[in-house]
Amino acid sequence: MKILVANIGSTSFKCRLYDMETGSVLARGLVERIGQPGGCPDYASAIESSIPEDAAGLSAVGFKAVHAGPLSGARLVDDAVLGAMEEFAFLAPAHNPPYIAAMRAFRQRLPGLPLVALFETAFFDSLDESAITYAVPYQWKEELGVRRYGFHGASHRAAAERAQELLGRRDLRHISCHLGGSSSLAAIRAGAAVDTSFGISPQSGIPHGARVGDMDAFAALYAMRRLSLSVDEMAKILASQSGLAGLGGGTGDMRDLKAAAASGDRRARLAVDVFVRAVRHYIGAFLVELGGLDALTFSGGIGEHDAGIRAAVCRGLEAFGIELDPAANLAARAEARISAAGSPAAVYVVPADEERIVARATAEVLNSRPNCFKVVQKVSS
Repeated sequence: MKILVANIGSTSFKCRLYDMETGSVLARGLVERIGQPGGCPDYASAIESSIPEDAAGLSAVGFKAVHAGPLSGARLVDDAVLGAMEEFAFLAPAHNPPYIAAMRAFRQRLPGLPLVALFETAFFDSLDESAITYAVPYQWKEELGVRRYGFHGASHRAAAERAQELLGRRDLRHISCHLGGSSSLAAIRAGAAVDTSFGISPQSGIPHGARVGDMDAFAALYAMRRLSLSVDEMAKILASQSGLAGLGGGTGDMRDLKAAAASGDRRARLAVDVFVRAVRHYIGAFLVELGGLDALTFSGGIGEHDAGIRAAVCRGLEAFGIELDPAANLAARAEARISAAGSPAAVYVVPADEERIVARATAEVLNSRPNCFKVVQKVSS
């Protein structure tokens, strides 16, 4: 069985082709600057140029889909799935529209091929009702789906599985930190999520590159009244002009912010400090939720590559069982244990492996209905 996993960005299309019998990656593809000057005009063109030449016998395409509200899990992409994604697109403006466009482009390009969406919310379907419920009129939850969902599910699931493998235990109390242009933390017990930093939208939780993170809802309402902003105008500000970029004055890239901070830029320094404080805030909350800690993992672009941020996040947490080995932390380039020898909690850098999780979920959907699909024998033009 060969499965193509599509990872859709707001202006990019990445894909991996998996052989599910061996677990190996047969091919990779990347198209950037979609819809931008000098780049690929649309997702249909990007897909056409990215389908691997050796993809004969392709069984399905899997998508790391983001938000369809209460519709979660891994499921075949049909009109109902696309409709649910459109309904919740306001809450995921940087994610849902490009995924919907890509799914429709695949349906047109390869009409006989099964498409499977693994929603980022699926890993958090196990959360207790008290963990997902906002203190707002209860009918909002029942009628509108207003609740906490959680995202980055594939990354946190991969980190949970890898932590169990590395430590040879399934009963871990684990905090997974996915830190990058989009960031979140998950509290995980015995491989199942029990809490998340995300809420109803990917604009919540930790400050992101250009998305706001947590804030008092009345701050937005107050600014809307004072600045005469519409709902859509405020949504755009919170989703694309806030976060680290809003604080730092234009860039939300942690590398640029740290360089500017080192040169004396006060706002850049503030952005870095706000980010670190937010991560530590959730680690503290999740330590209480889990009743202690066995494993702390760092994934994502910042989590995997920024030793300084990892050190800042873990600074002074020895009393809670978290102690870094400074040399190991600085030397880490891929998967690595970076905790000190006597640290009660193991601390690891674990590269994000979202595509493998999506490929596996896609195969499980196909295997659950083996008579419903046909293999596409030729996908190249």
